[in-house]
Amino acid sequence: MAYFDPDFYASAPDHEHVPNRVWVMVGLLNFVAYTLDGVDGKQARRTNSSSPLGELFDHGLDSWACMFFVVTVYSTFGRGSNGVSVFVLYLLLWVVLFSFILSHWEKYNTGILFLPWGYDISQVTISVVYIVTAIVGVEAWYAPFLFNFLYRDLFTAMIIGCALTVTVPMSLINFYKAYKSNTLKHRSVYEIMLPFFSPALLFILCMIWIFMSPSDILEVHPRLFYFMVGTAFANISCQLIVCQMSSTRCQPLNWMLLPLALVIFVVISGVAPHWENLLLYLLTAFITLAHIHYGVGVVSQLSKHFNIRPFSLQKPCMD
Repeated sequence: MAYFDPDFYASAPDHEHVPNRVWVMVGLLNFVAYTLDGVDGKQARRTNSSSPLGELFDHGLDSWACMFFVVTVYSTFGRGSNGVSVFVLYLLLWVVLFSFILSHWEKYNTGILFLPWGYDISQVTISVVYIVTAIVGVEAWYAPFLFNFLYRDLFTAMIIGCALTVTVPMSLINFYKAYKSNTLKHRSVYEIMLPFFSPALLFILCMIWIFMSPSDILEVHPRLFYFMVGTAFANISCQLIVCQMSSTRCQPLNWMLLPLALVIFVVISGVAPHWENLLLYLLTAFITLAHIHYGVGVVSQLSKHFNIRPFSLQKPCMD
């Protein structure tokens, strides 16, 4: 989708649309990804290969996929006259990211991960939308339906509605149950809220960049900006997942926020006003490589610790 719709204008009436065959492929791939994500645990238990490494793989990749799910759906209506602004999409992306981190905040405090049904409903709906788009074309989403609601309004309402009616209430209910049964892993408010510090700071820093950008960076490079935010968030989430698996204390500050803050300071200070686009590219590349390095390092350490291979059921030979 980054190739066929780099700036999210492909669905606008006066632009070349994404080919129908691409929507079919995206729909099928989304369904396959969702299905495999749902059966990997069953497969691990069937083959007696369940391990903390598998849990990290599963939820660690999910944390990165959150950004791709939202951004890809955005291409069905985009930012044209019938779409929503890239800033509104940025806020909707954060609703999804917050919903994800909320589930893992719940496990960090209760020791139990509850995944709400809203995720399953959204994934099935998204796959259907892609296939329907391939059949009827993006023009079908231009026309209003049901009290003059547009598809973009339905998209916005579904994301916010799932968060407010399913994700947030269920997490709070489960947290309250653990509190009443005296099974909370952390007691002080500070320790309980630690997992939210880095995501909140990431959100605040990026909002500062968006509002004080000399070149209106989100309008110029929305896809790259979303990718940078999603990757930094994925690293924050993975470190939280490792903490909850190992019953260790969550760190209040993710180190990736430091280079982000430095870049933002340089941009808004006016030291290099013409370098903003280049700095975004360099920062995104740095955060991506750092996140991949972190993932490879953690997987390698866990593999050695549990004497397993990441992509094989055969155990390594013991010396």
